[in-house]
Amino acid sequence: MFPAIRLRTPKKSDLPGSGAAPADADSWLTPSGAGSIGKPVAIGPLVLVLMLVLLGVLWFADLGSRSLISPDEGRYASIALEMARSGDWITPRLNGLIYFEKPVMQYWIGALAFLGFGVSEFSARLWPALSGFLTLLMVGYTAARLWGRESGIRALAIAASMTWVVGNSHFLTLDAGLTFFLTVVLCAVLLAEGAASDAVMRRRWIWLAWAAMAGAVLSKGLVGVAIPAGVLFVASLWRRDASLIRGMHWWSGLLVLFALATPWFVLVSMRNPIFAQFFFVHEHFARYLTTVHQRQGAWWYYVPLLLGGMLPWTSALPWLGRSGAQEVGRRDGQARDLLVVWCAFVFLFFSASGSKLPSYILPMFPALALLAARALRDMQPGTLRWHLLLPTLVWAAAFVISTNAARFASAAAPAEVFAPMAQALRVGAVVFLVCAGLGWFSLARRNVTVAILCVAFGHLIATTVVLRSHDAYGQLKSAAPFAAALRAELHPGTPVFAVAAYDQTLPFYLGRDVTLVAYMDEFALGEVQEPDKWLKTVDEFVTRWQALPQAAAYINPVIWTELQQRGLPMRVIYRDAGRVVVVKK
Repeated sequence: MFPAIRLRTPKKSDLPGSGAAPADADSWLTPSGAGSIGKPVAIGPLVLVLMLVLLGVLWFADLGSRSLISPDEGRYASIALEMARSGDWITPRLNGLIYFEKPVMQYWIGALAFLGFGVSEFSARLWPALSGFLTLLMVGYTAARLWGRESGIRALAIAASMTWVVGNSHFLTLDAGLTFFLTVVLCAVLLAEGAASDAVMRRRWIWLAWAAMAGAVLSKGLVGVAIPAGVLFVASLWRRDASLIRGMHWWSGLLVLFALATPWFVLVSMRNPIFAQFFFVHEHFARYLTTVHQRQGAWWYYVPLLLGGMLPWTSALPWLGRSGAQEVGRRDGQARDLLVVWCAFVFLFFSASGSKLPSYILPMFPALALLAARALRDMQPGTLRWHLLLPTLVWAAAFVISTNAARFASAAAPAEVFAPMAQALRVGAVVFLVCAGLGWFSLARRNVTVAILCVAFGHLIATTVVLRSHDAYGQLKSAAPFAAALRAELHPGTPVFAVAAYDQTLPFYLGRDVTLVAYMDEFALGEVQEPDKWLKTVDEFVTRWQALPQAAAYINPVIWTELQQRGLPMRVIYRDAGRVVVVKK
């Protein structure tokens, strides 16, 4: 995992500003403990393996403990489940209707997880969690190759504890998979630059970068190429050096990219002529350049998400881009420049978009972890102790707020759903404060790596405890609470309708599609292409309901009141502030 790194005394030509490349591939790298302020820590292979096992247990243990929530988790789980059951691995379908908003990678791996491990919340979330875990390993491996094994351990620990990395890896969205592939692109280019004197090894790293770009494109579309291309161009301008562009092995690299990424796009377009226009125009250019998707935000939208998502390392932001006294060789500075450009480009790219969602900036966090590990080589243990104050204050504030969580209750979210989360916040705060205390003590003894591990594991455990408690609130956004009761009322062939409302998790928990009534939203394309699969008006639904011997419906509460007044025969089997589920009397 973390290679042994050999040390060579730098030549004058290797020093910053010399403009010359080192004589061998690893000359600018440092061994474990070298170049780091504080006591180097001897972490042997067995201890490292045990740490990774512990991290893996913490990372994957919670996946199946929470119900899927709407919209993203239900949407992507339902598409993958339908793909697994239908055997159609080309055309994605959501609730039986064609769905072309996103590429196919998540659906393929989700379908394989369902076939291999059974249908469950664990299987549904397995790919995001695995993507996050592989991202951590890639970050750790890269830092170890660049700056020594101890820096690799620090980088992995920092990335594994970043709030935004943890959170997005434990809910079913597409951004964890995209981030993994983009991280491989970034790290492969960094390692290729480090292997400049070994042409064969450099070419292999560059080919890996192109292959990872294909995975990113299949995960979320053209952004998988746009971000690496933008960073490549800006970094070359920043350096005033086109060697990075010239060294990308364009002909063979493009061959790798197109060979891996284009087959699905060709096949899905052949089967569905409408795909290309909808996917590339509506879902890419219109999404980015306009507000047609109604997900706009202020120019500073991502600032609080960056500050909160980087916890417990937020206070490191001001010094991540420094040159540093421990900078060895021209390529060390080049690595720093590329990482800084990557972070800035991702942040500004999505800030400029007409459509914003919180998880979009996730691909910058692995680069931030690498920058943090690099910068830590120069930080004095005494200085680092002060950086513990911010996360300590945040968790202490969370503890205080949790003692009066009922103040956040409302008609849509009653006080009882906040009680488990409040208790989890208190437990998490205590865990982190204890670990922060151990970190403070370790820094006093100049054990920087031990302190980082204490803080990282403390924040990861605390965050995991809070995530586990989310299910009480998540039930308000999931069909899990009423799906079992509804299934008990259904006979084979009994139709289920979604009237002027839709819960993305309903098809997953019912194990069948539902008929949409007076509801379009993201189904508009599918409903236009397959108009016989839905009902356009509530009146059509009333006519169909009255003619059926048995039926069930998930109904908007306002529409349910109207239908009651019209005397439609219905029996309520579930009701809360925002949902009504009925069966025909």
